[in-house]
Amino acid sequence: REALFHAALSHGQDLDLRYVSSEALEQGKNWDKLEGIAGVVVPGGFGERGIEGKVATARWARENKVPYFGLCLGLQVMIIELARHALGSDEADSAEFEPDTKHPVIALMPDQEDVVDKGCTMRLGAYPCRLTPGTRAAEAYGVDQVEERHRHRFEVNNAYRDLLSEAGLVFSGLSPDGRLVEIGELADHPFMLGTQFHPEFKSRPIDPHPLFVRFVAAAIERAKK
Repeated sequence: REALFHAALSHGQDLDLRYVSSEALEQGKNWDKLEGIAGVVVPGGFGERGIEGKVATARWARENKVPYFGLCLGLQVMIIELARHALGSDEADSAEFEPDTKHPVIALMPDQEDVVDKGCTMRLGAYPCRLTPGTRAAEAYGVDQVEERHRHRFEVNNAYRDLLSEAGLVFSGLSPDGRLVEIGELADHPFMLGTQFHPEFKSRPIDPHPLFVRFVAAAIERAKK
């Protein structure tokens, strides 16, 4: 929430923030609350509660060209929705929610597979992210590499990278070894971008996070239409 206010302030705009229950969306309720909105943020989280509502929201944002910003789980939701669209099948899912899914487009990180004690064993803290030149993410940051804060066990399954690329996803941020997807974005969309990390942790009132600034800019443009 605060990172959105920081970004809105940088544009000299007031922020009208609506909270919408993804569980209600799953039940076909509250879709009217999305009418007239200028952008969607799907934040981080754990567990399957409300997941299908979040996936449906990602689809709605993609199809209607509404700016979308996914944070951690929000990136994974975006990936699941895009994979389902590309495969023409609802069987694409995260192994966190459906361990036996036919298409685990989100999978447990290899170094987490043998972890038994779940306390403080996630991928935590600051890690480097190398940006892909010419992408929206790289343009927002204005540098080649950044460090961002993480808190997760699951990641984009590399076995599905080609499928996702063919569906229009650009991997605009990767770990320096290229093994982990850090940022994904759609090139043919006003702003549909997700991060595996939590950019909100580094946003400040006088130094708003550049990705939030770009997201709010896209939302402002939509609000003008």
